[in-house]
Amino acid sequence: MSAVNDTKFQHSVFFLSGIFGQENIHIWISIPIFLIYVTSILGNSLILFIIKTDPTLHEPMYIFLFMLSITDIGLMISIMPTTLGIIWFNSREISYDACFAQLFFIHSLTFTESSLLLSMAFDRFVAICHPLRYASILTPPRIVNMGLGSLLRAVILIFPFPILLKQYQYCKANILYHSYCLHQEVMTMACSDIRVNIIYGFFVTVSSVGLDVLLILLSYVMILKTVLSITSHAKRLKALNTCVSHVCVVLLFYMPVICLSVIYRFVKSSSPLLQNVLGDVYLLIPPLMNPIVYSVKTKHIRVRIIRLFIK
Repeated sequence: MSAVNDTKFQHSVFFLSGIFGQENIHIWISIPIFLIYVTSILGNSLILFIIKTDPTLHEPMYIFLFMLSITDIGLMISIMPTTLGIIWFNSREISYDACFAQLFFIHSLTFTESSLLLSMAFDRFVAICHPLRYASILTPPRIVNMGLGSLLRAVILIFPFPILLKQYQYCKANILYHSYCLHQEVMTMACSDIRVNIIYGFFVTVSSVGLDVLLILLSYVMILKTVLSITSHAKRLKALNTCVSHVCVVLLFYMPVICLSVIYRFVKSSSPLLQNVLGDVYLLIPPLMNPIVYSVKTKHIRVRIIRLFIK
């Protein structure tokens, strides 16, 4: 009888939301969101073009930045169709398969970005703590393998999510609070036992994002230890200055991710609007700010951009 009832109330689609509770001003909200999308894609495309066309930038730090920009563009493409569809055309329906596919790409790309940020921290660690071995440690094949390893790890960890979600029946409210699908929210729509998703999701978060954060912190502890041992004040500042861009990007990425994970797992009565805003910050701000931070704080890229537009 239970199975019959589950089938009777089984939904066929999810309904996405825009900015929760602000539907009457979606047309105005669409302006900054569209500008964020355009700026993110153009900014990251500019970074890709500059690094690709300038042989002097074919160094480990810039190659990792190249990979980061590709990941950010992919993330924007993953969330843009449903977000703009909602705020422009009120197209809120999304099928299960499309939703599961979207959350797979969103989470895979965000986990890939986390791995790349760890790789960039390792790059700064080697450059400052072992400068004489920098070229021999971070060889081009090794850098490529690190990038592919970041992507492969993310895909392997995230792949079970859509498979598990597809096995469930969804007989609860089928309105999602975001304009895109996230695993943390979709699994709560199921009327089946989702303990496997909760346990596996916690394991994935801790073993990937949690481990990445821990190793990044460890890298910077060792970097600070090395920098503080430098006698010259000017050289200490120069060494620390090479890390400023990466530190800013790390904070922009991890703070919203951690806040959103805590809210979904531990704050049961949180505001839907708060979840909505944090989700947008988590996905929209890093791709927007990453090229801006590196353009402003990295001299070689800043000079190359100026030369590109002032000829």
